Amino acid sequence: MEELPGALGTSASLALRLGQAIFAVASLLFMCLDIQFYSYTAFCFLVTVMGLVIPWSLTLAVVDVISVFVMRPARQPGVLSIVVIGDWVLSFLSLAASCSTASVTSLLLASDGFCKLCTRYQLSAAMSFLSWFLCLSSSLFNLWLLPTV
Repeated sequence: MEELPGALGTSASLALRLGQAIFAVASLLFMCLDIQFYSYTAFCFLVTVMGLVIPWSLTLAVVDVISVFVMRPARQPGVLSIVVIGDWVLSFLSLAASCSTASVTSLLLASDGFCKLCTRYQLSAAMSFLSWFLCLSSSLFNLWLLPTV
């Protein structure tokens, strides 16, 4: 079977998963450096979703490490379909959380004008958008591989 770069069990998939985890951790750090984010539901939603993305990405990164270094691809149809469904769900949740965080931050900047922490919130939204993009790309690679298994 031909290797699809970015599919489960490849080194490109490992890079995508580590990128997802790194950007999700960065998003959490920028958001959680201050306690004021609890007053907005969109910010709490972002923290919750990024808290789900991190263990998902790290678990699949471990699967990729095992597949790359042991040379046994984890390409059973059941496992791959669970990965595709999990990636799609987390991708939609990440996009929703990123968009809601960006819109609330934009609203805070427009209404207050002197929001001290809005640059942190903007950076957090940007990092979550990058994490979403990597999650979407890995789910599309795995979706492309799913009919061939």
